[in-house]
Formats: sequence, structure tokens, C-alpha cells
Amino acid sequence: MRNINTIFQREMKSYFTSPVAYGVMGFFALLSGYFFYVYVYIFVQRGMESQMMGRATPMDVNEWVIRPILMNVSVIGLFLIPMLTMRLFAEEKRSGTIELLITSPVRDIEIILGKWFSAVALYACILAISSLNIIMLFGYGKPDWRPILVGYLGLLLQGAALLSIGTFISTTSKNQIIAAVGTFAICLILWILDWMSSYGTEAWAKVVGYLSVVAHFETFAKGVVDSKDVIFFLSMCFLGLFLTARSMESLRWRA
Repeated sequence: MRNINTIFQREMKSYFTSPVAYGVMGFFALLSGYFFYVYVYIFVQRGMESQMMGRATPMDVNEWVIRPILMNVSVIGLFLIPMLTMRLFAEEKRSGTIELLITSPVRDIEIILGKWFSAVALYACILAISSLNIIMLFGYGKPDWRPILVGYLGLLLQGAALLSIGTFISTTSKNQIIAAVGTFAICLILWILDWMSSYGTEAWAKVVGYLSVVAHFETFAKGVVDSKDVIFFLSMCFLGLFLTARSMESLRWRA
């Protein structure tokens, strides 16, 4: 654990000593704030229209505001995750420090976990920015806090799974741009698989639909924790880290 913690701290410092963390956080704060404003505005407008028409049916702030915001935050993550993982190993390979890293008395799994945990921790900090907007809703209404926590758990699990895939792709190139584009392409494919499966009811469509990250996050956005969705994201984390370990092993042999 000491080696993992050392690498974790090293990576976190490198994030915040460069413009990466601040740029990603600023980009996310801007977009999440915009979506928060839009959905709150729509919620208020619909509420006023209902009152003017004499409808006494209360509107659910969780359904009208929080759930759409969580879905949009998950979309924003597709653009942020490549920025967080592109430099993890690609920068080491570009600068030539990868040979020093893999020949040091540190196991591959410790290097991988230290770097992956740092990316997950930074992603959690980014998600916390959007929670500041949602906290404001408690000052003006009474949203149910349990679906909110479940939704953020889903965002974190989805992010951790995609970050593990991005970590693997970062080991395959010394160019950060190529690593970022490759990660975004894979994340986008895993996102649109749900659309592809909607056009068929055959067995292949069900298999393709099951591999979609959207299908597994939607239950979290509804405030429901389903064990199959948790297992799916954890399995993706394991697969991404396993592939990263195999890639690191090949790098060690070539070094």
C-alpha cells in the first residue's frame, strides 16, 4: 500500500502542477452550471404554467431537475475522462521515464493502481463540483437526497470503469493526443451501443445492449441500486486494469 500511496500522491501533484486539473474542472463547472440553470428554469416555468391553469399536481424536483442533470453529467464525463487518462503512461513513455519506472522495485499492479486511483480521485473531485449546484435546491425545496446519492454512486462507478479503459489505452502510445482520441472513441462506442441494440430484439441486440454503459447507469439515475449494474461496472474496472497489467508486462520485457 505504501508504494501505491506514493505513486498516487505523485500523480495527484502532477495533475495540479499542470493546467490539466484546473482546465478540466473549469470546463466541467461551466457545463454543469449551464445544465443546472436550464433544468431549474424549465422546472420553474412548468410550475408557473401549472398554477396558472389551475393544476394542483406537485412537480417532482428529482424527476424534473436532478435526474436530467445526472444524465447530462454522465455525458460530459465522456469528454473529461480522456483528458484525465491520456498522460498517465503516455507522458512517461514520451519523456523516457517509463524505463526507470518499470525497472524500479515496484510491482506493476502497484504502479497501475496508484495511477488509476489518482484519476478516479480527481474525477470524484470534479463530480463534487456539480453537487454544489444540487445542494442549492435544498434551500428552496425538499428533494429526496437518497436518489441523489445513488446517482452519484453510479457516476463514480461509470467513471472508474471508463478510466480503467483509458489507463490501458494510455499504455499503448507515447502520444497523449492519440491516447485521448482512442479513449474517447472507446467511451463513445460503449455509450452508443444502447442505441444500436434498440433496433433489434435478437440475442445479439441484447448482448450489445448489455455492454452499454448508458443502460447500466440509467437505473442509478432513477435512484435504484441494482447488483447487476454494480457488477458490470466493477467487471469493466477489472478488465481495464487487467489489460493494463498485460500491456505493462510487455513494456517490461521490451525494456
